[in-house]
Amino acid sequence: MSTQHLYQPNTAFDALRLPLLGRLLRWRWGRLIFQLPLLLLALLLIYDGFTGPDLASQNLATIAPWVHYRGLVIVALLLVGNLFCMGCPFTLPRTLAKRLSLRGRRFPQKLRGKWIAIAGLFLIFFLYEWLDMWASPALTAWVIIAYFVGSFVLEAIFTESAFCKYVCPLGTFNFVYSTVSPLQIQAKDQNICRTCVGKECLNGSYRPTPIVVIDEIGIDGQPTKTHINGPQGTLGCGTLLFAPQIESNIDCVFCLDCARACPHDNVGLLGRKPGVELLRPSAWRQRYDTAFLVICLAFMGLVNAFGMVPPVYNLMQDIAGGLGLTGLGVSDLAVEGIVLLLIFGVGAFGLPVGLSLLAAQIARQMTRTVKRDSLRVALTTFAPAFVPVGLGFWAAHYGFHFLIGVFGIVPTFQNFLLDHGISLLGAPDWSLGGITDLSVVGLIQTLALLGGFLGSMVVAQRIAFRHYGRSGLTGFLPWALLLLGMMLVGMWLFSLPMEMRGTVLFD
Repeated sequence: MSTQHLYQPNTAFDALRLPLLGRLLRWRWGRLIFQLPLLLLALLLIYDGFTGPDLASQNLATIAPWVHYRGLVIVALLLVGNLFCMGCPFTLPRTLAKRLSLRGRRFPQKLRGKWIAIAGLFLIFFLYEWLDMWASPALTAWVIIAYFVGSFVLEAIFTESAFCKYVCPLGTFNFVYSTVSPLQIQAKDQNICRTCVGKECLNGSYRPTPIVVIDEIGIDGQPTKTHINGPQGTLGCGTLLFAPQIESNIDCVFCLDCARACPHDNVGLLGRKPGVELLRPSAWRQRYDTAFLVICLAFMGLVNAFGMVPPVYNLMQDIAGGLGLTGLGVSDLAVEGIVLLLIFGVGAFGLPVGLSLLAAQIARQMTRTVKRDSLRVALTTFAPAFVPVGLGFWAAHYGFHFLIGVFGIVPTFQNFLLDHGISLLGAPDWSLGGITDLSVVGLIQTLALLGGFLGSMVVAQRIAFRHYGRSGLTGFLPWALLLLGMMLVGMWLFSLPMEMRGTVLFD
């Protein structure tokens, strides 16, 4: 592995040097401490999903993932980064599968982009709305099982963490929005990496039988510094990231295996300015799949919210009637699926692809850089600008359900215990919900939308002046108009009454 073009990080803060917490994170079994509680929770959700109440607000399988997880993950991404992937329970059986696949093959070259991840995100959001997954405990339980099975199977077949890197919708969402977080895994001293022999952060320190690795050789030709890799070692980076070359949180699951495997204690969880990654050109690949992942995910935030406000029902009826679907003799569920597929296809794929390509082409024409920049370069250069506005949409949406149902999990858990003969916490109080003053929730949503929009405008402006120089303002204009249009649509959507989920009162 080449050590050229190593990124020089700011080592002023290293979370792995914090008292107690840092030691826990560096410990060989440190990740397991975070994974085991989430594994038990996942098993609990599966169990309650199949055996508990059918009412969504009284079942842990629906209220925990669709209300609480989604709200808390936004907070975690903003404060510490990809915390969920660090403690992901789906990777526990994957670890066993990964050891079984040490002699397996790599994921197919043609599939190593983000297209599967984009399709996976689209599919989960579409099925969520079409099949009312938020209201079906059993269906949610099957989704959790599918995650466990998918992770294990892919890791058993391929040597790299293909499920995490190329498939998992949850991880892909976290990858994109952890790019604004204040933490990033990086090597602390690049000179150590240049002379490192084993590259254990990438290759791992685990070996079936002990192997002595020579770090330094004296003038007499004899080893002066060695270390041993063996059965007590750690597997290397599952997503094949080389620590000193990491500039982006995209593809990083924060597992810290690289830090544990490094024999030189040279990998840290370092602090950085929030959002600085969005302004670093080398951190973003100039590829259509990465760009459309970011852009489409922002539009999915709007489309997903649109599926929960009154205008969507009128639009669905108009589409069904206009296409003559109601007269085909198929079920209402099939008609709804076709119509929603059209709405989601246009809103989550057609509009973001078409409008972003149009903005890129207009910018090329207005700045007279058609010959200098390909359409791909003009588009991918500005893709990072869609991260803050997209995060604002998802924060407004997920925050709405979380805030109005934050305490709803208390009576749900009490009810679960009572159903199993445990009265330790008493009888459930189903009046518990969350913030009942929707004007307060609306204010928080507005702040999230405006914060995301302003963040995107700042990023787009800086990219424009960096990329177009004196024509920066001209190159910025098409993107500014697109971002403004998205923000106005978001303000309109979140001003409408939205379906409330997560409390008995609104089920």
